[in-house]
Amino acid sequence: MTISQEQVIEKLKSCLDPELGLNIVDLGLIYGINIEGSQVHVIMTLTTPGCPLDSYFTKDITTRLKSLKGVSDVSVELTFDPPWNPSKMSEQSKDLLGFVN
Repeated sequence: MTISQEQVIEKLKSCLDPELGLNIVDLGLIYGINIEGSQVHVIMTLTTPGCPLDSYFTKDITTRLKSLKGVSDVSVELTFDPPWNPSKMSEQSKDLLGFVN
């Protein structure tokens, strides 16, 4: 079974930042998704390099993506290049958090 980028994105939208209550896709934390066969590689960032939630997100992403039919392996790579900033958020997330456009 082929896994699509859209399936992965939809599943990632169920991963919520526990401090903000918003999903990691709309927060702009996902920088890339690579799918090779049954393996999914997610490149993501955190809002700050010192954020203590790195292992939380890695475990949550891995668990949720492995629940997709056809996914056998998940890897999560953290990067801070480019650094995250609020402009990476969806318009809805900006509105919910009170960011002025």
